[in-house]
Amino acid sequence: KKKLKISGRELASVPAQVFGLDQLQVLEMSPERESCLRYRMELLPPEISRLRNLTCLYVDSNNLKKIPAEIGTLSHLERLTLSNNSLSSLPPEMGALQRLHSLHLANNSLTELPAPLCQLRSLTFLDVSDNKIGTIPSSIRHLEKLETLLLLFNSLESLPEDVCLLRNLHTLWLGNNHLRSLPASFGELVNLDWGYNYCSCNFEGNPLKSPPPEVCSRGPEEIRDYFLSFHRA
Repeated sequence: KKKLKISGRELASVPAQVFGLDQLQVLEMSPERESCLRYRMELLPPEISRLRNLTCLYVDSNNLKKIPAEIGTLSHLERLTLSNNSLSSLPPEMGALQRLHSLHLANNSLTELPAPLCQLRSLTFLDVSDNKIGTIPSSIRHLEKLETLLLLFNSLESLPEDVCLLRNLHTLWLGNNHLRSLPASFGELVNLDWGYNYCSCNFEGNPLKSPPPEVCSRGPEEIRDYFLSFHRA
């Protein structure tokens, strides 16, 4: 079989037999989203490295405290979901996952955006909402293909100018942080889908002063004009 789903409220570990399925491509060990369940697995074992053909690994809503370095050997991995766990850090070996295009890390205990993630050049979707992230490294500029970046409910006080180099961004959610200002070049993110009530670039829950929320809601052109007015002055 190339796809396997393991379920059960008492799931606490990966059955050893799984690691013999060397042709496995999709491994799912997450409860259904609608169920509100949480499984009990705390460790993803290093033997995960035997599943060299994995393209999708789903381990949301467990109690994972650590991801083994061996995750970096899964060179075919394209989608990895680790939301709703107890992760406070990620191994640097994750930077080797150069085919990864979708990474879900929401609702963990991360305090920073790990630098290895900024090496994932194929990444198009990154969700790090509901963590404790206080800074974004300037190396984020390397994520040239990134289209969706979700940063809601963190502890961000500022954004680096380098975020404004992510010209393929269509969705950027920044709600419920501690942002008081935006980078002067924020208005260059012209591909953001601002939509109705700027839903694809949400600033709600931030004490924004520069530019004020009413300017932000009007889109990138208004933001650009706002900062240009200071240069003219």
